[in-house]
Amino acid sequence: MTGSHGYIYLSPEGYKKLLEELKRLKTVDRPQVVAEISRARDLGDLSENAEYHAAKERQVLIERKISDLEFKMGRVKVLTQDHLNTEQAFLLSFVRVKDIKTGEEIRYQLVSPEEADIDEDRISVQSPIGRGLLGKSKGERVQIQVPAGVLTYDIIDIELPE
Repeated sequence: MTGSHGYIYLSPEGYKKLLEELKRLKTVDRPQVVAEISRARDLGDLSENAEYHAAKERQVLIERKISDLEFKMGRVKVLTQDHLNTEQAFLLSFVRVKDIKTGEEIRYQLVSPEEADIDEDRISVQSPIGRGLLGKSKGERVQIQVPAGVLTYDIIDIELPE
């Protein structure tokens, strides 16, 4: 989630994941593509050398990814337990809700867009449901506009990550 000062707020795990991706790009992918370019260059005529052009395109993509990640890393603020409370649903909170229509209970974790994973019920605070739950308290009933209509949830509990 990008904050008011342009920060990107991440969990310690999310930060570690970005760091690992940046390291892989610099220490594995970058040297690999440089070697591919060198091999392709040795094949001769570069104007009709498909391998060379493909490797150069891949190099541009890798360098762009590295640049984007380095820019993000410069704006990251890692959130820890000290930043959180259970009074309201905030970034990294686990929010247990009951769908009024179906009676189903769902436990979402509110995360930054960079950490969202719908399969694990880690929803972005920029998604309709994430925005609808953000800042709400235990016991509140919320109505959230989603593409399929309106969801009505009762907030049963708010928990912190361990």
